[in-house]
Amino acid sequence: MASKYEPFLSSDEEDALLDIARRAIETFVRSAKRLDPEQCPITETMQEHHGAFVTLHQNDQLRGCIGHIHHTMPLVEAVIESAINAASKDPRFEALPPQELDDITIEISALVWGDTPETPFVTVNEIDEIVIGRDGLYIEIPPHRGGLLLPQVATERGWDSIQFLESVCRKAGYPDDAWKQPDAKLYRFCAQVFGEGGN
Repeated sequence: MASKYEPFLSSDEEDALLDIARRAIETFVRSAKRLDPEQCPITETMQEHHGAFVTLHQNDQLRGCIGHIHHTMPLVEAVIESAINAASKDPRFEALPPQELDDITIEISALVWGDTPETPFVTVNEIDEIVIGRDGLYIEIPPHRGGLLLPQVATERGWDSIQFLESVCRKAGYPDDAWKQPDAKLYRFCAQVFGEGGN
């Protein structure tokens, strides 16, 4: 099944955002300062409001992943904030020390518009709407905190749709079958995913 969107970033813009993410991490880790986006080459598209996640890997293992879900700030700023937070605020890991900077690789997931320009989310009415490799998932059962898994996670783990649903429920701290509950709000979303080294 074809993707519902065309990539909105060029390969040059992908490279620029990866460079900005790395500079943001290095600036913060070495000097505790925030990279000024005004110092970066920024295109009009990179100034559009998009959510973004930055994922760090070290020796092919996850080293941090944090992002902005909603389209509330320019993409370049979402990348800078997410990069700094992935390196310093992911509660699953210690903050990245300067000596590990050369050991990490960076992946960016730039979220695509969903049902409205303010959100990447599209409501899932039937589970056969979920396409592995295209869609990420977000589930929320108010008033509890929700859980999110990026599109590439299911592909990397070899999951089918049911395994993906069960896993996003566990990510939120819910039972595996929580997606079946009538008060569960289930969404899918798309992202343009790119990384250092062509990942």
